[in-house]
Amino acid sequence: MPTRLRKIRKQRGSRFHGWGQVGQHRGRGSRGGTGKAGLLKHKWTWTVKYDPDHFGVKGFTPPTQKKKGQWINIGQLEDIAAGRTEGKAKVPVINLVEMGYGKLLGQGQVKGAYKIIVGKFSEKAKRKIEEAGGSIESG
Repeated sequence: MPTRLRKIRKQRGSRFHGWGQVGQHRGRGSRGGTGKAGLLKHKWTWTVKYDPDHFGVKGFTPPTQKKKGQWINIGQLEDIAAGRTEGKAKVPVINLVEMGYGKLLGQGQVKGAYKIIVGKFSEKAKRKIEEAGGSIESG
């Protein structure tokens, strides 16, 4: 836009440039607060338009509640045991410690006899494995 057509050129010589009395466009009172002040009050339309996710829960997870171990259920042992027979024993040996699992839990059904090496296990998992003819030991 050419300089000669700008609004400020037409307002040269007028004292307040269209802002009413002297204090209406001067000083800090016209700001409406500093920072995020007024987002629920007089700046609400700005909040709705430009920052609608400002308020509410963002899903913060405390770092002290992170799970360090990895668990597996006995119902998933069928998939792992495929092709794990060693030597003459014909009983699949499953070393869950080498696979990175810390604990064996008892949800699911055991369909075969396995020799399982794991760091920790639940009583229910131990009972189900021994009923199926397998064995479990801490490793």
